[in-house]
Amino acid sequence: MALRILVVEDEPEMATLLARGLRGEGYAVDIADNGIDGITLANEEPYDIAVLDVMLPGMSGFELCRRLREQTNGMAILLLTARDAVDDRVRGLDAGADDYLTKPFEFAELAARLRALRRRDSIGMSRLDVGGLQIDMTRHEITAGGKELRLSRTEFDLLRLLAENAPRVLPRAEIIDSIWGSASYIDPNIVDQYVSYVRRKLDTVQSPVSIVTARGVGFQLIVTTT
Repeated sequence: MALRILVVEDEPEMATLLARGLRGEGYAVDIADNGIDGITLANEEPYDIAVLDVMLPGMSGFELCRRLREQTNGMAILLLTARDAVDDRVRGLDAGADDYLTKPFEFAELAARLRALRRRDSIGMSRLDVGGLQIDMTRHEITAGGKELRLSRTEFDLLRLLAENAPRVLPRAEIIDSIWGSASYIDPNIVDQYVSYVRRKLDTVQSPVSIVTARGVGFQLIVTTT
């Protein structure tokens, strides 16, 4: 069955080009030209990925991203933005986006980013338990000390990757290759940014595990309580 993609883009020509290219890649694609219609479609159909333009009429792509993240589970979200300011990228990631792409872009790069998001889906084990941190691969849920963690798709993938390899130290480059797919497009500092996000959320539930920095190398997950 083809993966389903929701594209929310208010420029008709861009929306048409995206739909044509994505269908050529084998995806099933639905198009909305505003945030309200995007939310309506997401409530009616189970999408695997959402591609959202930031500059939308009535509701920004940031707000749409936040709402989709609140009401869907496991959907990957990629933002399209005409602005490359650090504040915009941070705002998008804080809203729950898994990745972003700055316009103008080559369709081949978008297709590569989407393939990277697809590779994040776990295969093999359906559950993982590391010192009381329990990860449900199928439902994309994580509990720590009996409390559920609400994580974005990328935060989930980062914590899952560290848990799968615990207590091995994972270099930043390996983390980028596993989660974002290509270091050539990604600022290495994004790993540190997401580690900070996940650490804060682990702290809120008094997690039995913590993420430790191996200076100059990368990160590892260790059990801190017994």
